[in-house]
Amino acid sequence: MTLTPLVYWAQRHEDIYLRVELTDAQNIDVRVQENALQFRAQGHGAKGQNEYEFSLEFVLPVKPEVSHKSTQRQVNITVRKEQHGWWERLTKQERKPVFLAPDFDRWLDESDAEMEIREKEEKRNRLKASRHKEDQFVSLKTVFLFTYNLVQFLGFSWIFVNMTVRLLIFGQDSLYDTFHSISDVMFFCQILAAVEVLNAAFGVVRTGVVPTLIQVFGRNFILFIIFGSLEEMHNRPVVFFVFYLWSAIEIFRYPFYMLGCFNTEWKTLTWLRYTLWIPLYPLGVLAEAVAVIQSIPIFDESKLFSIPLPKAIGTSISFSYVLYMYLLLMFLGLFINFQHLYKQRKRRFRTKKRKAN
Repeated sequence: MTLTPLVYWAQRHEDIYLRVELTDAQNIDVRVQENALQFRAQGHGAKGQNEYEFSLEFVLPVKPEVSHKSTQRQVNITVRKEQHGWWERLTKQERKPVFLAPDFDRWLDESDAEMEIREKEEKRNRLKASRHKEDQFVSLKTVFLFTYNLVQFLGFSWIFVNMTVRLLIFGQDSLYDTFHSISDVMFFCQILAAVEVLNAAFGVVRTGVVPTLIQVFGRNFILFIIFGSLEEMHNRPVVFFVFYLWSAIEIFRYPFYMLGCFNTEWKTLTWLRYTLWIPLYPLGVLAEAVAVIQSIPIFDESKLFSIPLPKAIGTSISFSYVLYMYLLLMFLGLFINFQHLYKQRKRRFRTKKRKAN
């Protein structure tokens, strides 16, 4: 005698849903032939542990592809309708099979199903709109970052090439007029570099705020306070070395970021970006320290930026004390940034090795 399990059904405009009450079902065979669904499986049903089967001839055409998913308590079957629409009944025969019942957990009237379709469509439209806005934001961000890095690359390239050419033409004499010939472009590039701090702070780029702030603040302190405010420093050779080391790092860093805007990589440039800083960054900090040390006697003599004290004491605190503290902070910043850059390098090349393997 053939045993039939309890079967519950529901529909949508596109699909038929069948839920077969069969626990721990095994050897499941589900197929659609000649517009009829054939089911056979072993499991624990209304008549205990047995083999169960049933057949349903649909009232309207369905697609031959059928999907099913078995859980511990039931077998869920999905059949696709040949044409979208709402069926008045499930089977071709008007009299409903005794084992078949509505699945009230999933049951919807036609109007409710249409409302569900509209809600899904609205949800899809909202998702498309949000993705479109996100794509627009990504595009604007890409254009912004590419433009920023391009401007900085052009600025530092001009500085580096100009200084190199002047060194080759004028030799040692070019060391003494670096500030007068280069400072305007360097001021522009370093003021613009404040954008990098904002990018890190607002999550436009994924990088640490503290290391970025240390580098930008440190360079601008040297440029504006040590070089910019002291005319006596303008003709010092240390200006040449500071500017040259800064630009030598940046002419590789910014094009690397430009390519990164389009998820593109040039292996040689990547290696230079993550390697050249190892000798150049400490040399740059050393040149900055020399500039600070050379400026201390000038600040003592000129009393520039000195902190006045009450008349009863009758003196002022020289700005040189701030510079001594700055020297200590400078080497602390060197340690923090060196550690940060080393971790970046290690992570970058470790990731590339994993991809290669």
